[in-house]
Amino acid sequence: MSRLVGILGGMGPLATVDLMAKIIAHTPAARDQDHVPVVAWNVPQVPDRQRALAGDGPSPLPAMQEGVARLNAAGATCIAIACNTAHHWHDALQAESSAPVLHIARITLAALQREQVAGPVGIIATHGTLATRLYQDLLEAAGIECLLPDAQQMDTLFVPGCYAIKRGAVSEGGHLLDALAAALAVRGATRLLLACTEVPVGLERIGSPLLPVCIDPTLALAQACIAHCRD
Repeated sequence: MSRLVGILGGMGPLATVDLMAKIIAHTPAARDQDHVPVVAWNVPQVPDRQRALAGDGPSPLPAMQEGVARLNAAGATCIAIACNTAHHWHDALQAESSAPVLHIARITLAALQREQVAGPVGIIATHGTLATRLYQDLLEAAGIECLLPDAQQMDTLFVPGCYAIKRGAVSEGGHLLDALAAALAVRGATRLLLACTEVPVGLERIGSPLLPVCIDPTLALAQACIAHCRD
């Protein structure tokens, strides 16, 4: 085994499992031994990323650094972070990792460019991901127009939808997030970027009719993990 994917997870646990499932589902394999070797640090006791970015809670960085150290010690040859908001600390994590830490937003942009997506792209993401412009800066620099939820949509649809999934009410959360996706489509979004790892979990659970126009960064990250091990 020359290459090993490490997953920094727990943010949340179900999103981590979704990334692992997508790695398995999209790996061409005829037997167990053909699959991608993966080790996951799926430890959810990481301080809340939203509260940290809002200045209302402790930094999650030390807990994430511990996870990265454990993955390096396990022999990971690349690390994927199964949380979009956590990428605010990407550079600090990379600085302490001998293994390259994949960047979900850059990988997603490359996928958009391969598909020649022009937008407008509706971004469904946490307050923290939107406030730090994780995706907007990259997409706008590439000439892709972005549409964002308004404050009411964030408060009444995104936040309760995301946290419903985190507490296990996946269908309930999926319907709320589907309503947000539909609202962005009505405003003119031709593609929908599922820039929170809980969102594809919810929309896939309910079989959202908008899935064909969705862009799933978790899937793009999974495909990058597969490529790392198979190239």
